[in-house]
Amino acid sequence: MTADIWVNETLYPDWGQRFRITRELARTQSAFQDIAILETSSHGRVMVLDGVIQITEADEFVYQEMLAHVPLLAHGAAANVLIIGAGDGGVLKRVLQHRTTRRAVMVEIDGEVIRLSKEHLPAIGGTAWTDPRAEVIVGDGIDHVRRAPDASFDAIIVDSTDPIGVGEVLFTDAFYENCARVLTPRGLVVNQCGVPFMQADELRETSARRARFFPHVTAYVAAVPTYVGGFMTLGWAAKDAGLTTLAPAELRRRAEAAGILGTTQYWTPEIHAGAFNLPPYIARHLP
Repeated sequence: MTADIWVNETLYPDWGQRFRITRELARTQSAFQDIAILETSSHGRVMVLDGVIQITEADEFVYQEMLAHVPLLAHGAAANVLIIGAGDGGVLKRVLQHRTTRRAVMVEIDGEVIRLSKEHLPAIGGTAWTDPRAEVIVGDGIDHVRRAPDASFDAIIVDSTDPIGVGEVLFTDAFYENCARVLTPRGLVVNQCGVPFMQADELRETSARRARFFPHVTAYVAAVPTYVGGFMTLGWAAKDAGLTTLAPAELRRRAEAAGILGTTQYWTPEIHAGAFNLPPYIARHLP
């Protein structure tokens, strides 16, 4: 009889989750991090970076839909989109589902994440990798934003690890200042800000930084089962304060025009509108 094999997440020193592993599909030490692709009995295939769960086949749709559809539908006419990180391809796939998207530039610093995702998590990125509107760059997202022309993107979506290690530079003043410069007049930037029940400092400090360069800073929430600790917050910084107050009827109209209405498993117009209504324990960490 084969013994059970379990992997324990190492995000927190005194609390966590574990998965029963049926097989290890890939493991490598890239120039930036330890990458493992594991097959689990409960969540399908799972990507683990430096011991921390990044994505699972079972619930990736929650995070990816909310990270991509909310900013693009709030903007309403985002033609040029910059994605930083997101090497699994899931955000790119959702961005390209929008008819309004003319160009999606994805900059991922670790080419091994892209390679292993294409090989072992093909359903997550789907056909996004070969879409003619997509430009996939293996490189430094910070440097890309620094070099980008003024007002060259309508939306910036940052899908990074937490602000430690390879993801740390995506949470600095210089980065957000450049984001504001390269965004169009109605532009916005969203990024994951952790689970505030356990990572309140991440939301508080990142929001304070964004507020130095954007007139409207807030956050919205998504319930991602494998990001343990309650709601995951997605940070929001925009030049137009009206983008977060759209009624569900208008969001439904935009989703239908974009071609995504009825294609989602988590996002709905009502979920979108309600996600900006934060419980007090989260709201108190915003500027």
